[in-house]
Amino acid sequence: MKKTFLILGAVVIFMASFSKADLAKEKTVLATATTTNHAAFQSNPGEKLINKSDCLGCHNKTNKIIGPAYVDIAKKYPATEKNINMLADKIIKGGTGVWGNMPMTAHATLKKDDAKLMVKYILSLKK
Repeated sequence: MKKTFLILGAVVIFMASFSKADLAKEKTVLATATTTNHAAFQSNPGEKLINKSDCLGCHNKTNKIIGPAYVDIAKKYPATEKNINMLADKIIKGGTGVWGNMPMTAHATLKKDDAKLMVKYILSLKK
């Protein structure tokens, strides 16, 4: 019986050694690692801008949602300066008719340089 109490006491002391402060430190390290790993996957400035915008509501990198997939856009348009400017203008002004009847929402507050970075990223996905 004394051995049982001794073992239970040791287990309780062992469990108590894991304080909330240690758990908080572990959560902080895990959150930092997750953020760092996520940022590593978004090294392209155009991709970062896309992920911060509402683009992902209608577009996906590989699958058509409401609008075309980014890889399909990359297949259709060569990465020329003329196409980059035209597609950046389409992002800013909106449009319809190229990929179907569903209109693309205008993004009038988006800077032209940012729209061009987004387009360059999308066109870089051409396989």
